[in-house]
Amino acid sequence: MKVLLSGAAGSIGRALTLGLVDRGHEIVGFDRVPQPEGHVGPWYTGDCADPDAVAEVFDEEHFDAVVHMAGHPGEASLPDSLTSHVVTTAALLDAMVEHDVTRIVYGGSNHAVGRTPRTELLGIDVPPRPDTFYGVSKVAAEALMSLYADRYGIDAVSCRIGSFLERPETVRHLATWLSPDDCVRMVDAALTATAPGFAVLYGISDNTRAWWDLEPGRALGYEPQDDAEDFLSSVRPGPSDEAEAGHVGGPYATAEFERPALDRSS
Repeated sequence: MKVLLSGAAGSIGRALTLGLVDRGHEIVGFDRVPQPEGHVGPWYTGDCADPDAVAEVFDEEHFDAVVHMAGHPGEASLPDSLTSHVVTTAALLDAMVEHDVTRIVYGGSNHAVGRTPRTELLGIDVPPRPDTFYGVSKVAAEALMSLYADRYGIDAVSCRIGSFLERPETVRHLATWLSPDDCVRMVDAALTATAPGFAVLYGISDNTRAWWDLEPGRALGYEPQDDAEDFLSSVRPGPSDEAEAGHVGGPYATAEFERPALDRSS
């Protein structure tokens, strides 16, 4: 498949570029920063929140699918979060409709349900319960993709990513870790699944202590191979472990992230 990868210069984007090329996909990178050293393939520098910049890329290239990993990876004001995650998704979806591209894989987040109390294995059938404005924007992006799936027949898979790291570093990560190799497996499965419609999966590895149900991903062909438990000996307990285990969003569900929705000038 020829895939437009937004956020290609980020940590997930770099891992996906190499891994998806190895799996036979052609990757076209799109990011606000210039092409990084080592990137193989076409590159476009622009902002996904700018529909004209997105349209220019689609006018230049024919794509089979989009993998949307662009966006600010942390908490911001509500308007900034919505621009970063919802407006960018809208610009890509509009370009997809115009150019008959029918598959998008989205870098969603566990923070869409982050205020859900940590009790038992969490499925995709729970209602949205964001823990931050970041989480709110991820919920809204999923809702937008659902609309475009119903309205235009687009296949859209939201991968609610847990903790993407080379290796787990905290006790929470033993449950929420997503390895780089499993991230590639996950996105490849979401790209090639047959007619998923609008679908959600939890983006974690095959962790022994997993908080989230992997079966929705397996139903789409995602078979994770790594387990955070293999790194147990290097993970040390910390003073925030108990607080981070109270809700599935971990630290994002704590008072540390409480702030007004709108930034006011002084």
